[in-house]
This record gives sequence, structure tokens and C-alpha cells, in this order.
Amino acid sequence: MYTQSRRSAEWERLAQSKHKATNGALRDELLDRELFYTLREVRVLTERYKQTYNRIRPHSSLGCRPPATEALLPAGPVLVLVGLT
Repeated sequence: MYTQSRRSAEWERLAQSKHKATNGALRDELLDRELFYTLREVRVLTERYKQTYNRIRPHSSLGCRPPATEALLPAGPVLVLVGLT
């Protein structure tokens, strides 16, 4: 029970650090650089930023590749079957 509780606390700290990094990037790259006039403008620009962050912007933890391409890359070596058609 003690190890499970300790593991849960470690996962929670990891999750919090990921949220802090994401929120810090949002603040640094969007919120601190824009002056919003309407709530609609906030929603549109935040959605645009989210799409860029999740699909285009390189992440250092992924070897400076965007996350979207990470989903398309195979996890291991690709076997090519030749002559089976």
C-alpha cells in the first residue's frame, strides 16, 4: 500500500509538471503577446494556438518533432513484404 501511494504521488507530480509546462508555453507564446478585445477572439486564437501546439510546433521531448508526426510514426522497425502482390 505504501509503494502504491508513493507511486500515485510521483504520477501526480509528473502530471502537474506537464500541466505547468503546457500552461507556461500558452502564457509565453500567446497570452502575454496578445491584447484580446472579445471573448470570441480569445476562443479563436486559443483554438488556433492549440492546433499549432499539438500538430505543428516542435517539442524538445520528441526530438524537436511535432506531436502529430509522432502519432504517424511506427513504434518499431517497419517490415516490408516484397513480392506478395
